[in-house]
Amino acid sequence: MPISHFPRLADLPPYVLGAVDERKTALRAQGEDVFDFGLGNPDHASPPEAVEVLRQSALDASLHRYQPSPGLPELRSAITRWYDRRYGVKLDPATEAVATIGSKEGLGHLLLAVIGAGDVVLAPDPCYPIHRFGVLFAGGHWQPVPTGPGRDALKDLDDAWHAAPRKAKLAIVNFPHNPTSATIDERAMEGIVQWARRRDLWLVSDLAYADLLFDGGRTPSALSVDGARSHVVEFFTTSKSFNMPGWRVGFCVGNAELVGALKRIKGYMDYGIFGPIQRGAAFALDHGDAFAASIRDLYRERAGVLCRGLAAAGWPVDPPLGTMFVWAPLPERFRSLGSVAFAVKLLEEARVAVAPGVAFGPGGEGYLRFGLVEEVPRIEAACRAIARSLLG
Repeated sequence: MPISHFPRLADLPPYVLGAVDERKTALRAQGEDVFDFGLGNPDHASPPEAVEVLRQSALDASLHRYQPSPGLPELRSAITRWYDRRYGVKLDPATEAVATIGSKEGLGHLLLAVIGAGDVVLAPDPCYPIHRFGVLFAGGHWQPVPTGPGRDALKDLDDAWHAAPRKAKLAIVNFPHNPTSATIDERAMEGIVQWARRRDLWLVSDLAYADLLFDGGRTPSALSVDGARSHVVEFFTTSKSFNMPGWRVGFCVGNAELVGALKRIKGYMDYGIFGPIQRGAAFALDHGDAFAASIRDLYRERAGVLCRGLAAAGWPVDPPLGTMFVWAPLPERFRSLGSVAFAVKLLEEARVAVAPGVAFGPGGEGYLRFGLVEEVPRIEAACRAIARSLLG
């Protein structure tokens, strides 16, 4: 049956990351060694203590049954303790917190719950794809907000507000930002929250990389701003801070109306996360601060090694201030190729897999995203291979 019979799929562009991944897989099947910087997929083990909690909990037969869709009470309590400890924000685990199957699922379902046909959503460009396609799946209008290092986030939001075809219903912000690694400070976050309140639109803050800020400071939470809960929810995930991507545990907290909307739609969509996984995630949230700090230091070291190696190859790239990515503008003499063709060049000539920037939206053209998921010796070897490709 032609794909045109599936209207939501017919409107999707080609999945650029999938095409690169297919070629990488084919090369590996031929016995080729590929340096893989393509996905933000943490490569180290999860916290061993959390794994032990999972292992022991798996022996509890009561946890083998369907679980409540909003999450076990003990997980939601751990979520609220994490916010209290980290930001001094006190949340009601019953009405202001809901567990999600990773933050991606939660973001997608929240948009499906609250966005109707033609509703305008201001969201980053470039962006984590669900920030854009979650809007489109819900029938809304994605209004791009240019996002990247050195930009004025509040001005960009307000400019997008004025450029939108109708009054926006919701805005999404993501700092530290995937893919560009842009960060903001507490004053900027306060300005964004108060702007959302003045404009009377919902604000969704994606805080997935909160623990991965390299300057030793604290990533600002939108919920720590006075009055935020009238308009704000925030998402977090255990995937990056605690090396738990396969566990698929995230959460949404904040405004009770939005949290309630997400709970309601999830009640129709899922039966909740496997109970032992929830217990392990709760342990990580309560006891994983030192582990998260070690992960931050790991990515900071890798980012430094990669940027120094690229500079030595004649490709100067600014080191990121956070996240687990390096956002690299294409070298001057290759910019006419575009991000997809240059990514293919690196894969074919250097056996280095990266994500083309355009995969994250029109604003990503002219860039590549490196995921910092290779060990230091392999990063150094990849940079030498890139140097040979650029000089060839």
